[in-house]
Amino acid sequence: MFATRISPWLQSRGIHYGWLVAAVTFLTMLTMAAALGLPGAMLRPLSQEFGWSTQQISSALAIRFALFGLMGPFAAVLMERFGLRAVMATGLALVGTAMALVTFASQLWQLFLLWSLLLGVGTGLTALVLGAVVANRWFVARRGLVIGMLTASSATGQLAFLPVAAWMIEHWGWRSAVGPIVAASAIVGALALCLVRDRPADVGLRPYGEPAGAATAPPPAAPMRVTFATPFTILADAARHRTFWLLAGTFFICGLSTNGLLQTHFISLCGDYGLGPVPAASVLATMGAFDFVGTILSGWLSDRYDNRKLLFWYYGLRGLSLLWLPHSGFTLIGLGIFAMFYGLDWIATVPPTVKLAGAEFGAQRAGMVFGWIFAAHQLGAATAAWGGGVSRTLLFSYTPALYVAGTACLMAAVMAVSIRKPASPSAPARGPGRGGPFAGLSGRRPAPQTPTA
Repeated sequence: MFATRISPWLQSRGIHYGWLVAAVTFLTMLTMAAALGLPGAMLRPLSQEFGWSTQQISSALAIRFALFGLMGPFAAVLMERFGLRAVMATGLALVGTAMALVTFASQLWQLFLLWSLLLGVGTGLTALVLGAVVANRWFVARRGLVIGMLTASSATGQLAFLPVAAWMIEHWGWRSAVGPIVAASAIVGALALCLVRDRPADVGLRPYGEPAGAATAPPPAAPMRVTFATPFTILADAARHRTFWLLAGTFFICGLSTNGLLQTHFISLCGDYGLGPVPAASVLATMGAFDFVGTILSGWLSDRYDNRKLLFWYYGLRGLSLLWLPHSGFTLIGLGIFAMFYGLDWIATVPPTVKLAGAEFGAQRAGMVFGWIFAAHQLGAATAAWGGGVSRTLLFSYTPALYVAGTACLMAAVMAVSIRKPASPSAPARGPGRGGPFAGLSGRRPAPQTPTA
């Protein structure tokens, strides 16, 4: 009801309803990212109150990252079967519930139930796959920019909320910091239910930027019959392509070197060098600010330059910054320099990776293929979350973990430039499912079929 009333009002003012859907999606992903980032500020308080080791807490967080990623391909199925707003609202409800109940936890198994299972599944329903689906369904023109903006919300939410959370934990205890997440989950969930629609046809529109002479958009019914076996079928097919393994491998390293390691352990790492939680969280927030700029810029660059070369530079510079971090002295100046270089490409890798996956696998399969690639990202994050805890517990230092992550990034840079160069958008499709689900990223007219997730 709200959508059908608001859409004509926006249209009369020259605003496509897709921008409103993108805005609610941005807030959803921002809230989910903040929920994912918050436990990193609670490692020390939980350890002090309950006597759990860093390795034990990190194990719970590692499972959360794994579920977050593995839900991606199946979230795409759920979006096809039940619609965007139902999936978004369900994910937000799970996250809000997990965060509210964790304040009553006193046993380690309860932490695993709430933060590993509920938080992992809830955030997984609205992972980066959601941004790819929304951008692909609602936008033809400016799609690269939209993907960049929605991707930026993910890391920005993880990092920007942490200074506030660290201050609340320091002054009022760790339980107080979950309140804003619970409130945001409820508010954004209500917005999703009221405003989000599955496709432009639901409000009588074409995707933003689609030429008026293009074929009429399909009805709201799903354009492809999908079941919960479909992701495995698509994975089996994608696994025969060298490009899939290179994208999945580089994205595994992306997760290994970002949210799995620094998001989870950075505040604890800084504490080892005498830096308090609030200043450390402020450095993370600075990374979030630079990431917001860097990821949107990456979306813009991915429309104009070779995405393989962009990935080479992103991974290479990230690897060098991680290798330098243990030698930064952990002064505010040294960490500020690190935050700038590292933050600019925190997840700037996503727009080029989405474009390369789309160009290789086609419109019908792009969403689920990227879901599996994103699953590899979160498995890398889980590995780093667990491995960082092991390094700190057994070796009394995070330095070995930083060296491993930095070296892996340099390997990812080499892997990126070995990906096969995509065919030009004007070239004919090279087989079933090929040929450009993301052709609209640079403003070119799309292929005859309407892009779908």
